[in-house]
Amino acid sequence: MGETQQPIPLSVITGFLGAGKTTLLNRLLKDPAMAGTAVIINEFGEVGIDHLLVETADENIMEMSSGCLCCTIRGDLIDTLEDLMIRRDEGRISSFDRVVIETTGLADPAPVLHTIMNHQWLVTRYRLESVITLVDAVNAEATLDAQEEAVKQVAVADRLVLTKTDLLTGLDGEQKLGRLVQRLRKLAPGARMLDNYTGEAVPSVLFNAGLYDPFSKTSDVMAWLSADAFETPARRTRKDGHDHHHHDTNRHDEHIRAFCVTTDDAISAMSFDLFLELLRANHGPNLLRVKGVVKVEEDPERPFVIHGVQHVFHPPVQLDAWPGKDRKTRLVMITRDIEKSQIEALLRAFTDRSMPASHAFRDETLSLKSGGLLDQ
Repeated sequence: MGETQQPIPLSVITGFLGAGKTTLLNRLLKDPAMAGTAVIINEFGEVGIDHLLVETADENIMEMSSGCLCCTIRGDLIDTLEDLMIRRDEGRISSFDRVVIETTGLADPAPVLHTIMNHQWLVTRYRLESVITLVDAVNAEATLDAQEEAVKQVAVADRLVLTKTDLLTGLDGEQKLGRLVQRLRKLAPGARMLDNYTGEAVPSVLFNAGLYDPFSKTSDVMAWLSADAFETPARRTRKDGHDHHHHDTNRHDEHIRAFCVTTDDAISAMSFDLFLELLRANHGPNLLRVKGVVKVEEDPERPFVIHGVQHVFHPPVQLDAWPGKDRKTRLVMITRDIEKSQIEALLRAFTDRSMPASHAFRDETLSLKSGGLLDQ
């Protein structure tokens, strides 16, 4: 088969009903910067692209004057992604170097993320780069109060795109937008926030989230991780007594935790595999998003990058060097009902040599087949 191809970056556009995903896609599809992008949507009829049509490859794939492909979901997402890549490999459609999936009608983005990260063949050809969540600024407060799925969409986002901000006028509108921004910052401290009305949501900002080519763009790994945003004093849990507004109204928000766990100590690849196995076994459904840079004992100057959604993780990627002067392990976590102290205690059991419990954990590795870093 020749040399191994680098996985193609894949982004997911999500957002609750009425958030404006179709409007955003219409604008993006006209942008020449989208050349080389394959956009997967549910129905062509929902996106007004007839005037952009150049030719029809078949009933499911269209090529547009902007240079991007537009593809409808055929059967299920796995079939569509496989078919798209096979046609690309065989030269039956124009080549593409990025995929964007719009999750129309799918409230929770987790199933889409699992599809890419949990399929043995797809995970070698695609790599999840970013989750882009659209937020209707007019109705978002009520939606977040009523819909747990909307809170999850915000919490797992790498990019938050505010829509309909032009409808929030006067002092009341300004105050409403201020409350929303504060709430979004708490739910997704690492996400970059963009205003669609003012034209901030452009392809170069939306899709270049950093991780998709770590071998040549290691400096971007830290932008993707956004660890600093989770380590500021403003990030507090409800237990410390400082987070006391709208508890009853924002009941779904109260379950979300966003934090960064760090350690200077290296961890063996085998121990980290076991750490992840225990994490997934005990907390899988509540691990909304996990990103990390990990220092391993076997090669401390070449860290691993990990990326997971609930119990599913991408194969780890080893960098050629640290993406900066800081050489600590950093795990950025968005969780539901999991406290930072729980994760810290579990990780410490594998890195603190003075803890007797660590020996018991290490012994368990003899009977556990965990894959992960050890397969590199």
